[in-house]
Amino acid sequence: MLVAFSVSPAGGGSESVSEAVAEAVRIVRASGLPNETNSMFTTIEGEWDEVMAVVKRATDAVLASAPRASLVIKADIRPGHVGQLQAKVERVEERLAQDQ
Repeated sequence: MLVAFSVSPAGGGSESVSEAVAEAVRIVRASGLPNETNSMFTTIEGEWDEVMAVVKRATDAVLASAPRASLVIKADIRPGHVGQLQAKVERVEERLAQDQ
């Protein structure tokens, strides 16, 4: 499964959330699961329990620095498929290349 999530502190009084978000991303990267981070989301690939455990740890890390956290999750649950973090993008790029 692929899970794209965004977690950020709320109610902490600071305009910058980068420190708390960086800590959440550190946890994702330390998990060893395939992942990508962009300006809006971090996407993780793995089995349900392992991915959701990482999301929980990342959320807990953000909560350690603020009284509230905002969490957005989007999941693509497709049993039996792995390597989709890159494969889904490659399929779209192949179709776009046909336009050339």
